[in-house]
Amino acid sequence: MSDPIAPDPPGGALDPMRKVTVVRVSAEGRSTESDVAAAEEPLEIRLHDRSFAVIMRTPGADRELAAGFLLAEGVIEHASELGAVEHCRHPHHPDVHNIVSVFLLGDAVARLDATLAERRNVMANSSCGLCGRVTIDSLRTRAAPLQSAMTVAPAVVHGLPEALRAEQAVFDRTGGLHGAALFSSGGALITSAEDVGRHNAVDKVVGRLLLEERLPLDDVVLVVSGRTSYEIVQKAWLAGVPVICAVSAPSSLAIELAGEAGITLLGFARGSAFNIYSHAQRIRAL
Repeated sequence: MSDPIAPDPPGGALDPMRKVTVVRVSAEGRSTESDVAAAEEPLEIRLHDRSFAVIMRTPGADRELAAGFLLAEGVIEHASELGAVEHCRHPHHPDVHNIVSVFLLGDAVARLDATLAERRNVMANSSCGLCGRVTIDSLRTRAAPLQSAMTVAPAVVHGLPEALRAEQAVFDRTGGLHGAALFSSGGALITSAEDVGRHNAVDKVVGRLLLEERLPLDDVVLVVSGRTSYEIVQKAWLAGVPVICAVSAPSSLAIELAGEAGITLLGFARGSAFNIYSHAQRIRAL
């Protein structure tokens, strides 16, 4: 793979927070104060200078987000199909950094016209992920069920939500971001990300390791804040992640897809308890 990324643009363009003025109402009355809010802005992803998608996201790790998104969408299948991934600067607006231009290599170039024709510039917002566009049947044609023999001790699972929470620095300031992180089977942090969209946070952590040519991720646990949706299981499957752990509930379709994908799906991981929804063999006995 050629050198795929350049440094993030300088300055506040990728700041994940924005200053705001708020009115706080309490038993003591009302007061107007300065605060910070989680930033949400559009990111346009271009393939060979042709518009592919617009994603509402929290600025930061844009190139990783683009890489992970393209993997999940089937535009690329592995890191060797990524060429340059870089912010596109407008000649008359050097302060604007909300466009990432991607150049593909190998077979991904041959698929480019078909990819763009099928996509037709779908808008993905921060809450809906891929909006169910890819069905379970079509996923079966792209990925085989995972066969990872990795196991995780219950005591490790107990500590994962708090370990993720400790990485959510912007959430501490704003209360408005989701988090995702990858951990080893022993509970060691590999990487983490925050975003207004939980799907975007997953794309960021997967994309980061994709750019490092470390996929498939067959020996890691994906931990997400909030609930687990179908789209998050889909992204984990395509990245080779065998275990997903969430602090809230999975959807019925997420459970079904995890079963199909060979993924161990954990939910309601809080304190010393959690639920296992599929492939319980990867969680060691107490």
